[in-house]
Amino acid sequence: MPTSAAALTARDLGAGALTDVSLDIPPGRILALSGPSGSGKSRLLRALADLDPHAGTVCLGELAQDRVQGHVWRRAVMMVPADSQWWADTVGAHFPDGAADDLAALGFGPETLGWQVSRLSSGEKQRLALLRTVAHRPRALLLDEPTANLDPDTTARVEAWLTNLIKRHDWPVLWVAHDPQQIARVADAHLRIAGHRLETAPCS
Repeated sequence: MPTSAAALTARDLGAGALTDVSLDIPPGRILALSGPSGSGKSRLLRALADLDPHAGTVCLGELAQDRVQGHVWRRAVMMVPADSQWWADTVGAHFPDGAADDLAALGFGPETLGWQVSRLSSGEKQRLALLRTVAHRPRALLLDEPTANLDPDTTARVEAWLTNLIKRHDWPVLWVAHDPQQIARVADAHLRIAGHRLETAPCS
């Protein structure tokens, strides 16, 4: 599988009520996605991640979603859902080799890897889910409100960390957000769900 930077593209995608969705996210760019609750934002991310059936085609450069096994695609195009899933007792068991980079950048110490998942707050889970995803070396990111449970200071910290990584690794990113100020801070482009379609919207 190729590993160079590549654009994430969709053509004529149909997911839930959304129809004829086409988008292009170049390497290293953040496309913000907004829309009313229940309009299909998460459903669209799940289609792009090959987690839900859908019409149309999705590609990451020359890698076509419908030509590889699902686990291969999802290792390259990784989704961070609003409510992260945890399947082992300790934090470290969710990371490759039980190790994680950038713990300090998001306010954690090395002892965090030994914590029981049951003791984590929603905000801690959200930050650690981001660290876990990055540790698996994706080639594109799908972020479903990645700072929804965080206070303003921690939100700023996560935004700075994420945007730096995105530019450094040339990841194409679709970032679901409700806050217009966050969209203005992080996004290179902005699409908004209007009815059954996407429309271009200003970033600020």
